[in-house]
Order: sequence, then structure tokens, then C-alpha cells
Amino acid sequence: MAAPGRFAVGLGRGVLGVWKQCPDSAKQWAAPIRSLLGCQRRWVSCIVDTTFSGARLAPASHRCGQGSALDHFLGVPQPDSSLTHRVPAVSMCKDEQDQRLVHSPDMPENSRVLRVVLLGAPNAGKSTLSNQLLGRNVFPVSKKVHTTRCQALGVITEKEAQVILLDTPGIISPVKQKRHHLESSLLEDPWKSMESADLVVVLVDVSDKWTRNQLSPQVLQCLTRFSQIPSVLVLNKVDCLKQKSILLELTAALTEGTVNGKQLSMKRAFHSYPGTYCPSPAAKDSGSNTQSVGTMQRIGWPHFQEIFMLSALSQVDVNTLKQYLLSQAQPGPWEYHSEVLTNQTPEEICANKIREKLLEYLPEEVPYSVQQKTVLWEEGPSGELVIQQNLLVLKESHMRILIGKKGQLISQIAHEVSQDLMDIFLCDVHISLSVKLLK
Repeated sequence: MAAPGRFAVGLGRGVLGVWKQCPDSAKQWAAPIRSLLGCQRRWVSCIVDTTFSGARLAPASHRCGQGSALDHFLGVPQPDSSLTHRVPAVSMCKDEQDQRLVHSPDMPENSRVLRVVLLGAPNAGKSTLSNQLLGRNVFPVSKKVHTTRCQALGVITEKEAQVILLDTPGIISPVKQKRHHLESSLLEDPWKSMESADLVVVLVDVSDKWTRNQLSPQVLQCLTRFSQIPSVLVLNKVDCLKQKSILLELTAALTEGTVNGKQLSMKRAFHSYPGTYCPSPAAKDSGSNTQSVGTMQRIGWPHFQEIFMLSALSQVDVNTLKQYLLSQAQPGPWEYHSEVLTNQTPEEICANKIREKLLEYLPEEVPYSVQQKTVLWEEGPSGELVIQQNLLVLKESHMRILIGKKGQLISQIAHEVSQDLMDIFLCDVHISLSVKLLK
């Protein structure tokens, strides 16, 4: 990954190098850089971990947000609480969590609120970004597509502002939904979320060379149908790019050369023009519904108000976007109490975390067929959370895969889930997983 500011420095050196060889060519490079910087662009640099010669124990806040339970247990020094925002925990008790959701908001007189929809293709990083914005990993994340199966809600409350995040499933076409026998929620939830949105955040995975040069037809449908809702573009996974200069070309393509009503004076990326359509492997499955975008297909959206370039894994990067969202909150009453972090029940969070690990460790289609059944959920004598869940599989071969050699895989999954839940509920978690054949 690039060190802070290395992208900007690299571009500057590149311009100087071109200038020495050909001043006229250098002017063509300098123009787009000035235009981008003058168009209220948010350049967010990647950070790189420092390498130590000895053993290194990274604070859990790098993975789980500030105030991680693991940090407290390990005695990692915490920042001054008066200078940092405290992230609320989720209650391990369903009744208490339900009471928080219906409790009257403890809002100040000058309260502000903003409802944000995160929109993007499957596996663009929406849940990873949501977790980083919230400060706790309450949404499931994996490298496989369709990890998020239905709409989930997260709440950021700082000072007088409250931002409500609607983490939607990756937007797909009806063709894919029927072909892979996916739930109808994957098709409907993103559209329902748009109806109540104040701002749309569109995520694009810039590490995917097949899809990054255009917005998906389904995303363009949403933006076109709800064109009155302000939108911003987030170029995610910039840490995976070896050549950061490609971000300039992607910006031109995905915005059609216009940001916040201002034209970007730069050469069009990929030699495409407004009204043209460059098909990708993902677009082949879009189906006939894509024609509703317009008579002539487009690859970008010229009405984005801002552009952010970041890695959703970086807390520093994401904080820039978070502060922008908080600043966009408009005067109005809060919808939730400040102690609410998500509308998910504790059982739903646990089930999603287990499914996240199944998707991570099981091959191909195996994790998608596993059914989960919670048989025990109670508070132990020392205040710990005790969970027992059965994992039901269709085939004996699936049982052997899930259990692993000498039970190592299922034990590893249980251990990792308990660690994740500990940082969400801020209590000890003892979880037992049993694998059974579905009869």
C-alpha cells in the first residue's frame, strides 16, 4: 500500500518528469490535476503499518473500532474519552435491544439528521465501509458475494448530528436473482431504501478491472429514478491499485467528466463518450430492464456532488467520509436514542457472524446451503453470554468439510465468532457450534 501522500507526490514527480521531456505534454497532465483539486475533491491517502523487528500486537481498534473490548482486556492505552466519540455497544439481551429501539431519542434542541443509502454492486465493500463508519463490526463481511442478504440499519450519533446508514444488499438484476435462486429481498431492498434516503453513497470497487470503468446498469437505474436525491461517489479499495494514476481515468468515466456541476478538463477515460456503453462481464447478466436508464446507455453519472477515494479498511481514510456525512445532516428530530448502534437483534448479529465465517472458510456453494438454528441463548453466572447453535447441512460430505480434521475448522469458527461478538456486546461470549445432518 502507498504511504500517506505518496499518490500525490507520485503524480507531482510524474508531471515534472514529463515537463522536462515535453512541456506541451505536461500541460495536458497538469490541467486535470488542477481541475480535480479545485472541484472540492477529497483525496484520501492510504496508510501503511510500521514494521517492527520484534513481535507486534496491534490494538483491536484497528479491526473493531475504538473502544474495543479486546483493547480493554489487554490493557492497551485508550485516548482521552473527552476528545473521542464513544461507540455504544449492542445489548446481548433482545428485550433490552428492543427497548432501546423504541426509546424516545435523547436529542438536543439543535438536532440534525441524515438518512444515507449505501449503493453498489455485490462485494463492492458496503458492509466493510458501514462497519468502519459505525466503529464496530455489526454487519457481516466476506470475500464471497451476497454476504448481506437483507437491508440492515446502523446509527452514528455524534454531538447534535445523527446519521442513519442503510446497508443494502449488492444490487443485482432480475436475471441473476432467478438464475441463482436468490431471495427477493436482494432485488427489492435497495429500491425500498432509496424512497427514504437523504443522500446516496455509491461504492465502486476500483480493484476489479472488469467492472470499475462503469457504474452497473442497476445502480444507474436507481440514480436515474431518484435523481432528486443528492449522491456522492466513493472509489473503494484504492490500496489494491499499483498505479494510482488510474483513479484519474476512473473519475472521468464514472462522473462523465462532471462533479458538483463543474466540468473536469481532462481526457476522457477508456476513449468512451457520453451515450456510449462499454459492456463488461457483469453487464452481460443485466437483463432487459437496463433499457429504462435511457434511450442510449451511459457508463457514469454526472450529478455526483463529491468524490472520495479510500480504503474501507482504513479508519483514517473512512473518518474523512464520516465527517462529511455528519456535516450534511439537516435540522430535524433524531429517529433513535444515542445508545442505538443498529436495529439488528443480538441473535441476528450472531447468525450473520457465523454465516460470515462459513462463507470465508467453506468452498464454493457449500456455505449457502447451511441452515442455522439457535438452541440456547442465555446469560451465564458471571455475566457472560452463552450460545449454542446447530448448523444443519444437506450432505455428509458437507459435514466432514465443516467439522474439519479433528474438529479444527468448526472450533476455529466458534473461536473467531466469540471474539467478534465480544467486541460488539462488550462482554465475554462462550459459543458452542454443532454440525448435524438435515433430515
